[in-house]
Amino acid sequence: MKQGKKVPDSGSDEWQNGIKEFTERIKKDADFAKWHGELGPVYGYQWRKWPTPDGRHIDQIKSAIETIKSNPDSRRIIVSAWNAAEVEEMAISGLPPCHLLFQFYVSDGKLSCQMYQRSADTFLGVPFNIASYSLLTMMIAQITGLKPGEFVHTFGDTHLYINHMKQVNEQLKRRPKPLPTMKINPAVKNIDDFKFEDFELLNYNPHPAIWAPIAV
Repeated sequence: MKQGKKVPDSGSDEWQNGIKEFTERIKKDADFAKWHGELGPVYGYQWRKWPTPDGRHIDQIKSAIETIKSNPDSRRIIVSAWNAAEVEEMAISGLPPCHLLFQFYVSDGKLSCQMYQRSADTFLGVPFNIASYSLLTMMIAQITGLKPGEFVHTFGDTHLYINHMKQVNEQLKRRPKPLPTMKINPAVKNIDDFKFEDFELLNYNPHPAIWAPIAV
């Protein structure tokens, strides 16, 4: 967070009132947003409001969706979070984007996504990256009338932190279980219309969680 001071925990009033209410308050109440911190010009800002020199903003997600629909053979369906002009400001906020660029590819009625990640926390970060980009690919496939294809994950610096080694060894002892299935409400046809309730993870039977500290 840019100047994070306090993040509500699971026992706070904001959390109990629901994440939707908290999100809306962040949007509407500047003082509240400043108190709880902000991310700065990172992922979401660059994806949806990339600033141009003439004062306009580019919605890269919208452009990608439109291109998938109108020109699925394009090799330019790319979304980038690496804005060189704002990297230093991102660093002040926390970190410049780690997963910084992704490209969509359409073949045989399926939508695939390849993402490049410059720096990867293998134990804690990468599983979330895989899950989130796989879900994003499924969402965009649905609203463009395609089936989900593959998610391809490309790394630059891939690392395991020393204080995660015990947890990694525990993970390696475990036998993988059958994968769950993600069910998405088929009625949603616009990327901005998805709600939490539109997603249902079926047959999810995980091993117990393995706690590990975030390495900074």
